[in-house]
Amino acid sequence: MENNLRVFNCSMELTLDLIGGKWKPIIIFHIGNQSVLRYGELKRLIPSINERVLSRELKSLENAKLIQKEKFDEKILRVEYRLTSYGEEVLPILNALTQWGNNYNKEFKYAKVICDEEK
Repeated sequence: MENNLRVFNCSMELTLDLIGGKWKPIIIFHIGNQSVLRYGELKRLIPSINERVLSRELKSLENAKLIQKEKFDEKILRVEYRLTSYGEEVLPILNALTQWGNNYNKEFKYAKVICDEEK
């Protein structure tokens, strides 16, 4: 075993380290459901995230090989994000969680979900 490996007590801890938290699942969800998103588009889809946190979470997901960042050297720099094959494997799980939340909210009227009202 390499000395620099992180240690987790179970695979769920490892999974949540990679995709857990408030923002990572939302970022993966939006990129996966749009195929490709630019930074500004992500910011518009997640208006409550601040730019520093969005940048940090995108970098973390990129380091974990869940998203890939593509830079286009144009007059105005353009950057696009898309899911890797590992990121795509997570998408059905996040979509199932979304459906569960929708069902829960229909039953218990827990919250007003703005993005669902736009559809």
